[in-house]
Amino acid sequence: MVRYLALPAVLAVGVAVGALVPEVSNGAKTLWAATGFDAPAKPKSEGGHVGHSHGAHSHEGHAHGDDGKEGAEGVVTLTPEQITSAKIVVAPVNKGVLSRKLTVPGTVAPDAERVGRVAAKVIGTVVELKKRLGDPVEKGEVVAVLDSREVADAKNDYIAAQVGRELQETLFERDHALRDKGISAEQQFLKARTTLIEARLKSDLARQKLSALGVPDAEVDKLAEKPNPTKKFVSIEDEHMAGLDRAPKLGLQRYELRAPIAGRVIERRVDVGAPVNDEGQEKEIYTIADLSEVWVELAVPTGDLGAIKEGQPVTLDAGDDRTATTGRIVFVSPMLDAQTRSAKVIASVKNEGMAWRPGSYATVHVAVEQESVALRLPRSALQTIEGEPVVFVRTKDGFEKREVVTGKGDAEAVEVIFGLDAGEEVAVANAFVLKAELGKAEAEHSH
Repeated sequence: MVRYLALPAVLAVGVAVGALVPEVSNGAKTLWAATGFDAPAKPKSEGGHVGHSHGAHSHEGHAHGDDGKEGAEGVVTLTPEQITSAKIVVAPVNKGVLSRKLTVPGTVAPDAERVGRVAAKVIGTVVELKKRLGDPVEKGEVVAVLDSREVADAKNDYIAAQVGRELQETLFERDHALRDKGISAEQQFLKARTTLIEARLKSDLARQKLSALGVPDAEVDKLAEKPNPTKKFVSIEDEHMAGLDRAPKLGLQRYELRAPIAGRVIERRVDVGAPVNDEGQEKEIYTIADLSEVWVELAVPTGDLGAIKEGQPVTLDAGDDRTATTGRIVFVSPMLDAQTRSAKVIASVKNEGMAWRPGSYATVHVAVEQESVALRLPRSALQTIEGEPVVFVRTKDGFEKREVVTGKGDAEAVEVIFGLDAGEEVAVANAFVLKAELGKAEAEHSH
């Protein structure tokens, strides 16, 4: 009899242990049922819900009823159309990087390596401007035309030198043939060769002068062309005179200015008819900039300079509807500004859609420290229910509430230590809608 009376007491202890260890609780319930007594209700968790084990994660397990919105406790049933209508955004949780960021103001400026100035290298007068402010240009495209006596003289000198060179080459070939036949003396041949060398040097010097003035090689080659290479001349002198006749027909004073880079015209400094490049006159015609990439100049206080390094990623935030833009630090000045006691730091960023205009201001976040984590969760996905951090995991029927344990974090995301597996999809935007829907269902169930 004592043995039978002791059995309920032993089973009562087993049930108490089972309340703490779910695996033991099931066995204890079985033994309790064998005695004929009713098993006690399972204790609730701190949050007031009954806990069930699902793999490595803690899920909720009681039903809310058949209202078509919610099923098991912690589950919100939604159709894809309802999810879209509520603007709930879902994204997978995977490994990522947490960053400690330094926030500083910045000023957008053109990339100095992507700015080109169209300058007149000769004294002249503007006769044509082919581009307006804001017009796109290609590298090497003619953007302006000048009339220049300096260019005309240089082209004329080259033509004369080239004609003289051609004449001396013809004379040299004739003297070479006469010497080979024994008709002409060796001295005459040597003199013709010396004269030819001098003519070639003079022609090369005249060509180099045109190149220094910015005359394209193709235009110089055109100056050297003979007017009618198929015409036969009676004498060398006739051919020489014909070569000189080509000079006045070429518009030698014309001087074309070409774009040094591709981009857009951001400044025009002269008008048609303006004299340029003489003393007291404007030298630059246009300023061209490629704004597909821009610089952002940051003023970093001396106390934060130790954390700034070239190559660090940055994010620009304009504080309006513009999408945040990313870039990298490309320069950290070793000098401090005497007035502001700050160092000049430059970041280079892509400027898609010309969203960032030079001269505008931006808030710049510099990632001064980065750490990789196995699971990175956006803070927008976290919700707090009964004092515990939870997320809503996408299921085939909607979403499931899931308690998580978080670790390190930054301003945008946190590390997930427990509660999620890599690749699981969670609500990362408008998750509060799911929290509200879940609270509504639980309130209805309690009544």
